[in-house]
Amino acid sequence: MSKILKSVIALGTFDGVHLGHQKIIDELLQEAKKTQSIPIVVTFFPHPTHVLTPNNPLKMINSIDERVELLKEKGVDTIVVKEFTKDFSKKSAFDFIQEELLIKLNMQTLVVGYDHSFGKNKEGDYKALKQYGDQLGFNVKRVPVFKKEEVLVSSSLIREFLLKGEIQNVNGYLDYSFCLFGKVVKGNQLGRKIGFQTANIVLDYPNKIVPKTGVYVAKSKIEGENHYGMMNIGFRPTINGTTRTIEVHYFDINTNLYDKKIRVELLYRLRDEFKFDSIEALKNQLKIDKVNALTYIATI
Repeated sequence: MSKILKSVIALGTFDGVHLGHQKIIDELLQEAKKTQSIPIVVTFFPHPTHVLTPNNPLKMINSIDERVELLKEKGVDTIVVKEFTKDFSKKSAFDFIQEELLIKLNMQTLVVGYDHSFGKNKEGDYKALKQYGDQLGFNVKRVPVFKKEEVLVSSSLIREFLLKGEIQNVNGYLDYSFCLFGKVVKGNQLGRKIGFQTANIVLDYPNKIVPKTGVYVAKSKIEGENHYGMMNIGFRPTINGTTRTIEVHYFDINTNLYDKKIRVELLYRLRDEFKFDSIEALKNQLKIDKVNALTYIATI
């Protein structure tokens, strides 16, 4: 990175890049324009729990690649990803600001969320940041809490909605459709046998949060064109499955998708996953699901 003359920095994890995060980004861009500075987002990867409590890692809304892409879509061209390690966890907020933000990035203003804190023992809260700013010569801007319809928007709330399968609430708070990314691999080919051929997806990020089991309306852009279908997330209880699978039946694709990497947007939840009495009963339900999915797609 070439020498930065003057920057405004937004600091945080930004998992989800949701509506609350977008208010921080808006403030960052406005401040950078006003002061003729370079807007920079500094974020961290992996998440601290993946390093400090690896047996109980937090499942993430975005992979780091997704997060960077979303931040760029919001207008931030310069994104610095700091690797989070055990040694890094011991660094004080004061030292991090001085060494990483002031010396390397020439920060003039730091923009943070209303409850953000960082550094060893999370000592770098707003009160401490104001003190550091007075001492080291930078400004601090705190973006107030953001609510949508009186509900506080947060990454933790969105994760809760995902685990409940409330995908429309998720998408409303993200302001875009929640996505799963992965590679298409061969499954047991049951779908092909019953007339509902599916793309069996293995996620490319193991710490990605997966929504509640069930059937969803889905969309993918493949070779530049949008294709709709329905996705099943679950254990396939009708055939006594024991491992969770993620499978998408596209309504208008018959081509071989094996080994392709695809992005699947989840648009709407149709139903829970059930154990049917027979394969024929499952097939009949899938026909109903398709009608319901197409009815929803027609409203988009």
